[in-house]
Amino acid sequence: MTEKKQLKYDKAYLKMALEWGKLSHCKRKQVGALIVKDRMIISDGFNGTPTGFDNCCEDDEGVTKWEVLHAEANAILKVASSTQSAKNATLYITLSPCTQCSKLIHQAGIKRVVYAKNYRDTSGIDFLEKAGVELKHLPYE
Repeated sequence: MTEKKQLKYDKAYLKMALEWGKLSHCKRKQVGALIVKDRMIISDGFNGTPTGFDNCCEDDEGVTKWEVLHAEANAILKVASSTQSAKNATLYITLSPCTQCSKLIHQAGIKRVVYAKNYRDTSGIDFLEKAGVELKHLPYE
């Protein structure tokens, strides 16, 4: 695929991840993720509480509850329970991954991460770079 065509697809999938993030019940941050392989969306996720838990992501002080799952973790867990594999896939995410999610991304075999905004701690991105994952920072237009 040409670089120009790839950029067009990257922007489109990232916009879809942004829309998916709007499904989150979290007040502080709404993050969306898509896992794409061979130009097919094989998984999706947004940040939120585990299945069966109250959809409230923050406590009374506005602090995010420890049990909240990140968007990329949800997408990886969803693909893990399917017949698909994330090996050599691209992860589109609205916010760059944290350290914990970066380990999951690497272990899942995801080879490319396209993200719109930088998370305050860049350790996750640093880890992925060290692991040989292709990274692309693509801010929203």
